[in-house]
Parts: sequence; structure tokens; C-alpha cells
Amino acid sequence: MLTVAQVYQLADAIEPRYRAWSCWRPFASLRWGELAGLQRRDLDLDAGTVRVERQLIQLTGQGLVYTDPKSSAGKRTVVIPGLIIDELRAHVKDFTQDGEHGLIFAGPDDGPLRNTNFNRRIWPQALQVAGLPKIHFHDLRHTGNTLAANAGASIRELMDRMGHSSTRAAMIYQHGTDERQREVAEKLDGLARGALKKASGTQRARKRKETE
Repeated sequence: MLTVAQVYQLADAIEPRYRAWSCWRPFASLRWGELAGLQRRDLDLDAGTVRVERQLIQLTGQGLVYTDPKSSAGKRTVVIPGLIIDELRAHVKDFTQDGEHGLIFAGPDDGPLRNTNFNRRIWPQALQVAGLPKIHFHDLRHTGNTLAANAGASIRELMDRMGHSSTRAAMIYQHGTDERQREVAEKLDGLARGALKKASGTQRARKRKETE
């Protein structure tokens, strides 16, 4: 996974048309097809939410087609962190198709984004400019899921955010990072010290009372 700093390092390196695209993946945990299928009517930047109603994917012999999301839990509303709201507003203003059915993320020809073109031309160049290791675009979703887990999201909350109907994938992200484990340990340390201090104070007060 990338760090938050690396996510923005990548966002600064990628072509402006794809800046919001690369920011949204880790902070909203949407799949490629879900992002590609988003329309203006799905996005409420005042409320800070996006509705996932469909995905736009390439099917052999059919080209790009709209289908239902990958899982039965795929249709969902995801809350967007305030950190990227301004990025999305700028993107909608400059790059989104017109009309309520207009695609949020369109290619340079104002058509749908295509996975093959992006992964062959845009993504490798952005990684190189950013000085980042060779990772897959999918790893940004992994980054976002890990960040959500480290922020304290429960398995149920992770499932809702990721659009999964089973706990299997969500449980992967319950294995905290070293940083999160250290935070937990420090909180436990503070609780334990506080309890000991309180118990010690109570014990001293009891002894003073007994000697009076």
C-alpha cells in the first residue's frame, strides 16, 4: 500500500485529468468499473456522498457496457472524506461530461475511460514521474481499505464501504499495521497507568483512614 503522502505525490505527478481519479480510489474505495460508471447525478458534493448504482466494464464481444455492481452489496452510498471534496469540485468543473447522466470521469476524447489505455499509457508514466515503485492501480483501493480499518472502521463498516456481501475480504484489513498497533498499545498503556494510579490513590486514602 501507499502512504497518504505517496498518494498525493502520485496525484501531483499524474496528468491533471486523472488527478481526482487517483485521489478518489484510496479515499472512497470504489472499484475501477464503479468509478468509470459514475455520473453527475450520483455525486452530491455538498453532502459529501456518492451513490454507487452501476459499473462500466469491458465485456468481450460487447465493448463497454453498464452492469450492476460486482456484488449484491455493491449498490451503496459512500461518504467522501472532506480532504478531496475540493479536488472533485475542480474535476467536475473541468473534465466531467455535461448533463445529469454525464460521466464524472471521461477520457481525453470525452468518452468513457478505458482500462487498457490508462494502464498502458497514463499509470506507468505517473509512477515514474512520482518516483514510486511499480504498483497496480488496484493497490490504491487496498490503500484506502487499510486506511479505513486503521481509522477504526468495523468489519460491517468496511463491508459497506467496499461493497462486499461477505466478511472475508473485510477481515483482511482488520490486521492492523505496525503504526496502528503502536497507537493501540499506547492507549492501553495510558489506561493501565491511569487505573494503577487511581487504585494506588484509593489504597493510600484507605491506609490514612485506618491510622486516624
